[in-house]
Amino acid sequence: MRKNVRRLPARLVAAAAAAAVAGGLTAIAQQRSGVEPVPRTPYAAPRTPWGHPDLQGTYSNDDETGTPMERPAAFEGRTHDSLTPAELKRIVDERNQRFVEGVSGDEFAGGLRPPTHLIFDTFDRRNRRAWLVVDPPDGKIPPLTDAAQRRPRPAGGVSTNANPLGPFNSWLDMGLYDRCITRGIPASMMPAGYGSRYEIVQSPDSVAIRYEMVHETRVIPFDRRPVVSPSIRQYLGDARAWWEGETLVVETTNFTDKTRFRGSTDKLKVTERFSRLTDNSLMYRFTVEDPDTWATSWTGEYTWPATDELMYEYACHEANYALGNILRGARQRERDAKSGSGR
Repeated sequence: MRKNVRRLPARLVAAAAAAAVAGGLTAIAQQRSGVEPVPRTPYAAPRTPWGHPDLQGTYSNDDETGTPMERPAAFEGRTHDSLTPAELKRIVDERNQRFVEGVSGDEFAGGLRPPTHLIFDTFDRRNRRAWLVVDPPDGKIPPLTDAAQRRPRPAGGVSTNANPLGPFNSWLDMGLYDRCITRGIPASMMPAGYGSRYEIVQSPDSVAIRYEMVHETRVIPFDRRPVVSPSIRQYLGDARAWWEGETLVVETTNFTDKTRFRGSTDKLKVTERFSRLTDNSLMYRFTVEDPDTWATSWTGEYTWPATDELMYEYACHEANYALGNILRGARQRERDAKSGSGR
């Protein structure tokens, strides 16, 4: 179940309409002159008054909307660093065109294909990556363990962006994201195409990371206090932060078994790294470990460009009509089956 359409801010509808009148969505998508390179040279971030690297500001990840997590089959045997600028530009242009023409039918129940400009935040996509996984070097998520392959699929697929399968007997058959509770970690950091702003605020003893989508804020201490008891589990886990040179490192454990990321368990550990690339961009890198789910740990990364756009309230519960409609639809199917009118 996807909720893009029902919570679309009015600012996006107005912007899309104006863009379409100005020359059509295809023309907008083709305005790009190329793909911005990702700097890899050492960069020293400005400092806060207390001496930490200053990462504060608002960022966006909507440029990477549509970027697959894993390496596409067309690039079998290739690493991301081996792609030429021309190859990356072609990949981005093709991806942009797919968004202009409309998302794939399996993105929405019943094959609905709503106009892309009514769903996603921007048309000028400057994707910097062809896929997100950088370790293992083949760009593939490691194989599932035997236990993970036998494990029942989590309700709703809260952190997998998968449509819930049912049966839809109650709201508990849907995931936490479907119920407007949380996307979980690191799913909250994955490109989604809308609600894609992030704000970082620092103090001498903590860092706060606020998300536009679901409107959560993580306040993470720097004091390296021990994590809470293993018996205490939280949707967003228990996080601690420290600095490694110019990089902010955030390690999170103590997840519940409800906020599953791609089918993970409560043994999930997520290590995130935030570092400035330039005055106007930040590198986000995440490493996922769960011995009960994957054979080895794996890592992804992508760039967050800074933005001067505002973050807006994510009023999910007020417009979450799909949850009730799914349950009503399931009851109607049951009535149709009993009466013999169901298909």
